[in-house]
Amino acid sequence: MEATIALDKRSAKSFIRTNERIRAREIRVIDENGEQLGILVPFEALKLARERGLDLVEISPNAVPPVCRIQDYGKFLYEKDKSDRAARKKQKVIVIKEVKFSVNVDEHDYQTKKNQAVRFLTEGDKVKASLRFKGRQMAHRDLGYKIVNRLIMDVGEVGIVEFMPRMEGTTLHAILAPAKKADGQNAPKPKEPKPLAPAPVAAPAAPVAAPATEQATDQPSEQTS
Repeated sequence: MEATIALDKRSAKSFIRTNERIRAREIRVIDENGEQLGILVPFEALKLARERGLDLVEISPNAVPPVCRIQDYGKFLYEKDKSDRAARKKQKVIVIKEVKFSVNVDEHDYQTKKNQAVRFLTEGDKVKASLRFKGRQMAHRDLGYKIVNRLIMDVGEVGIVEFMPRMEGTTLHAILAPAKKADGQNAPKPKEPKPLAPAPVAAPAAPVAAPATEQATDQPSEQTS
Protein backbone atom coordinates (compact mmCIF):
# COMPACT_ATOMS: atom_id res chain seq x y z
CA MET A 1 0.00 0.00 0.00
CA GLU A 2 1.42 3.34 -1.06
CA ALA A 3 1.67 6.04 1.57
CA THR A 4 0.17 9.39 0.67
CA ILE A 5 2.23 12.35 1.82
CA ALA A 6 0.33 15.59 2.39
CA LEU A 7 2.46 18.49 1.25
CA ASP A 8 2.20 22.03 2.54
CA LYS A 9 0.94 24.02 -0.45
CA ARG A 10 3.05 27.01 0.53
CA SER A 11 6.15 24.82 0.67
CA ALA A 12 5.38 23.30 -2.73
CA LYS A 13 4.87 26.74 -4.20
CA SER A 14 8.14 28.18 -2.89
CA PHE A 15 10.13 24.90 -3.19
CA ILE A 16 11.38 25.19 0.37
CA ARG A 17 11.89 21.98 2.33
CA THR A 18 10.75 21.99 5.93
CA ASN A 19 10.70 19.58 8.86
CA GLU A 20 10.27 15.94 7.74
CA ARG A 21 10.79 16.89 4.07
CA ILE A 22 14.48 17.59 4.68
CA ARG A 23 16.24 14.48 3.37
CA ALA A 24 19.95 15.31 3.75
CA ARG A 25 22.03 13.01 5.92
CA GLU A 26 23.56 15.91 7.80
CA ILE A 27 22.66 19.59 8.01
CA ARG A 28 24.24 22.69 9.46
CA VAL A 29 21.79 24.15 11.95
CA ILE A 30 21.21 27.77 12.99
CA ASP A 31 18.81 28.51 15.81
CA GLU A 32 16.15 31.23 15.99
CA ASN A 33 18.67 33.66 17.49
CA GLY A 34 21.19 33.20 14.69
CA GLU A 35 23.58 31.07 16.71
CA GLN A 36 25.40 28.15 15.08
CA LEU A 37 24.39 24.79 16.57
CA GLY A 38 26.84 22.82 14.44
CA ILE A 39 26.26 19.88 12.11
CA LEU A 40 23.40 17.59 13.15
CA VAL A 41 21.31 14.87 11.62
CA PRO A 42 17.85 16.19 10.56
CA PHE A 43 16.10 14.08 13.22
CA GLU A 44 17.98 15.76 16.07
CA ALA A 45 17.56 19.25 14.58
CA LEU A 46 13.82 18.70 14.11
CA LYS A 47 13.53 17.49 17.70
CA LEU A 48 15.13 20.74 18.89
CA ALA A 49 12.76 22.76 16.72
CA ARG A 50 9.70 20.92 18.06
CA GLU A 51 10.83 21.45 21.64
CA ARG A 52 10.88 25.20 20.96
CA GLY A 53 7.54 25.20 19.15
CA LEU A 54 9.19 26.12 15.86
CA ASP A 55 9.96 24.60 12.47
CA LEU A 56 13.11 23.43 10.75
CA VAL A 57 13.51 25.29 7.45
CA GLU A 58 16.10 24.56 4.78
CA ILE A 59 17.43 27.99 3.79
CA SER A 60 20.49 27.00 1.73
CA PRO A 61 19.91 23.63 0.02
CA ASN A 62 22.98 23.84 -2.24
CA ALA A 63 25.49 24.25 0.57
CA VAL A 64 27.56 21.29 1.75
CA PRO A 65 26.03 20.29 4.07
CA PRO A 66 22.70 22.09 3.54
CA VAL A 67 21.96 24.91 5.97
CA CYS A 68 18.75 24.81 7.97
CA ARG A 69 17.32 27.25 10.46
CA ILE A 70 15.02 26.81 13.41
CA GLN A 71 12.28 29.41 13.05
CA ASP A 72 8.57 30.10 12.72
CA TYR A 73 7.81 28.93 9.18
CA GLY A 74 4.59 30.94 8.91
CA LYS A 75 6.42 34.13 9.88
CA PHE A 76 9.22 33.22 7.46
CA LEU A 77 6.75 32.95 4.57
CA TYR A 78 5.10 36.22 5.54
CA GLU A 79 8.40 38.09 5.60
CA LYS A 80 9.48 36.50 2.33
CA ASP A 81 6.21 37.42 0.62
CA LYS A 82 6.50 40.94 1.96
CA SER A 83 10.01 41.36 0.58
CA ASP A 84 8.97 39.87 -2.77
CA ARG A 85 6.10 42.36 -3.06
CA ALA A 86 8.45 45.23 -2.26
CA ALA A 87 10.87 44.03 -4.94
CA ARG A 88 8.07 43.78 -7.52
CA LYS A 89 6.98 47.33 -6.78
CA LYS A 90 10.46 48.57 -7.62
CA GLN A 91 10.41 46.76 -10.93
CA LYS A 92 9.15 48.90 -13.78
CA VAL A 93 6.97 46.97 -16.19
CA ILE A 94 7.18 48.32 -19.72
CA VAL A 95 4.11 47.70 -21.85
CA ILE A 96 4.10 47.82 -25.64
CA LYS A 97 0.97 49.53 -26.94
CA GLU A 98 0.03 49.47 -30.59
CA VAL A 99 -1.34 52.15 -32.86
CA LYS A 100 -2.56 50.96 -36.24
CA PHE A 101 -2.59 52.94 -39.45
CA SER A 102 -3.81 52.27 -42.96
CA VAL A 103 -2.36 53.39 -46.28
CA ASN A 104 -5.34 55.68 -46.92
CA VAL A 105 -5.51 57.12 -43.39
CA ASP A 106 -7.07 60.60 -43.36
CA GLU A 107 -5.51 63.56 -41.57
CA HIS A 108 -7.94 63.57 -38.63
CA ASP A 109 -7.42 59.86 -37.94
CA TYR A 110 -3.66 60.27 -38.25
CA GLN A 111 -3.58 63.12 -35.74
CA THR A 112 -5.73 61.13 -33.28
CA LYS A 113 -3.41 58.14 -33.40
CA LYS A 114 -0.31 60.29 -33.27
CA ASN A 115 -1.62 61.91 -30.08
CA GLN A 116 -2.26 58.45 -28.65
CA ALA A 117 1.32 57.44 -29.40
CA VAL A 118 2.66 60.60 -27.73
CA ARG A 119 0.51 59.96 -24.65
CA PHE A 120 1.67 56.33 -24.39
CA LEU A 121 5.31 57.40 -24.63
CA THR A 122 4.97 60.13 -22.00
CA GLU A 123 3.37 57.54 -19.68
CA GLY A 124 6.48 55.37 -20.02
CA ASP A 125 5.14 52.74 -22.43
CA LYS A 126 6.62 51.62 -25.73
CA VAL A 127 4.64 52.13 -28.92
CA LYS A 128 4.38 49.76 -31.87
CA ALA A 129 3.27 51.63 -34.97
CA SER A 130 1.91 49.16 -37.49
CA LEU A 131 0.47 49.53 -40.96
CA ARG A 132 -1.06 46.62 -42.81
CA PHE A 133 -1.23 46.47 -46.58
CA LYS A 134 -4.26 44.87 -48.18
CA GLY A 135 -4.30 43.37 -51.66
CA ARG A 136 -3.03 45.77 -54.28
CA GLN A 137 -1.79 48.17 -51.61
CA MET A 138 1.42 46.13 -51.51
CA ALA A 139 2.38 47.93 -54.71
CA HIS A 140 2.38 51.22 -52.76
CA ARG A 141 4.59 50.35 -49.84
CA ASP A 142 6.34 53.69 -50.19
CA LEU A 143 3.13 55.37 -48.94
CA GLY A 144 3.20 53.21 -45.84
CA TYR A 145 6.82 54.11 -45.14
CA LYS A 146 5.95 57.80 -45.49
CA ILE A 147 3.20 57.49 -42.86
CA VAL A 148 5.35 55.64 -40.33
CA ASN A 149 8.34 57.92 -40.89
CA ARG A 150 6.06 60.93 -40.51
CA LEU A 151 4.93 59.56 -37.14
CA ILE A 152 8.55 59.17 -36.04
CA MET A 153 9.24 62.78 -36.97
CA ASP A 154 6.06 64.11 -35.34
CA VAL A 155 6.73 62.31 -32.07
CA GLY A 156 9.92 64.33 -31.81
CA GLU A 157 11.82 64.29 -28.54
CA VAL A 158 9.12 62.33 -26.69
CA GLY A 159 10.30 59.01 -28.10
CA ILE A 160 13.26 57.33 -29.72
CA VAL A 161 13.24 54.71 -32.47
CA GLU A 162 14.00 51.28 -31.06
CA PHE A 163 13.28 49.39 -34.31
CA MET A 164 13.30 51.22 -37.61
CA PRO A 165 10.33 50.63 -39.97
CA ARG A 166 10.51 47.18 -41.51
CA MET A 167 8.23 44.75 -43.30
CA GLU A 168 7.03 41.48 -41.79
CA GLY A 169 4.74 39.76 -44.23
CA THR A 170 2.11 42.30 -45.23
CA THR A 171 2.65 44.51 -42.19
CA LEU A 172 5.02 47.41 -41.82
CA HIS A 173 5.89 48.31 -38.26
CA ALA A 174 8.28 50.27 -36.10
CA ILE A 175 8.78 50.39 -32.35
CA LEU A 176 9.27 53.61 -30.40
CA ALA A 177 10.54 53.77 -26.84
CA PRO A 178 10.17 56.58 -24.31
CA ALA A 179 13.03 59.03 -24.51
CA LYS A 180 15.35 58.93 -21.53
CA LYS A 181 15.08 62.08 -19.51
CA ALA A 182 18.26 63.92 -18.78
CA ASP A 183 19.40 64.10 -15.18
CA GLY A 184 17.85 66.99 -13.41
CA GLN A 185 15.27 67.51 -16.13
CA ASN A 186 12.45 66.99 -13.69
CA ALA A 187 14.08 69.00 -10.97
CA PRO A 188 12.21 72.14 -10.08
CA LYS A 189 13.57 75.12 -11.87
CA PRO A 190 15.06 77.77 -9.63
CA LYS A 191 12.95 80.81 -9.38
CA GLU A 192 14.25 83.68 -11.37
CA PRO A 193 15.00 86.71 -9.24
CA LYS A 194 12.47 89.41 -9.66
CA PRO A 195 13.90 92.44 -11.45
CA LEU A 196 14.57 95.22 -9.06
CA ALA A 197 12.39 98.26 -9.52
CA PRO A 198 14.40 101.28 -10.66
CA ALA A 199 15.24 103.62 -7.84
CA PRO A 200 13.05 106.70 -7.92
CA VAL A 201 14.81 109.64 -9.41
CA ALA A 202 14.91 112.53 -6.99
CA ALA A 203 13.11 115.58 -8.29
CA PRO A 204 15.44 118.45 -8.94
CA ALA A 205 15.46 120.99 -6.14
CA ALA A 206 13.45 124.07 -6.90
CA PRO A 207 15.68 127.05 -7.50
CA VAL A 208 15.85 129.36 -4.51
CA ALA A 209 14.56 132.80 -5.41
CA ALA A 210 16.96 135.57 -4.78
CA PRO A 211 15.82 137.84 -1.93
CA ALA A 212 14.06 140.95 -3.20
CA THR A 213 16.05 144.11 -2.64
CA GLU A 214 14.26 146.72 -0.62
CA GLN A 215 13.97 150.08 -2.26
CA ALA A 216 15.77 152.79 -0.39
CA THR A 217 13.29 154.99 1.39
CA ASP A 218 15.73 157.87 1.78
CA GLN A 219 15.81 158.65 -1.92
CA PRO A 220 14.37 162.13 -2.59
CA SER A 221 10.98 162.07 -4.15
CA GLU A 222 10.33 163.84 -7.38
CA GLN A 223 9.09 167.44 -6.83
CA THR A 224 6.11 168.48 -8.70
CA SER A 225 6.16 171.78 -10.30
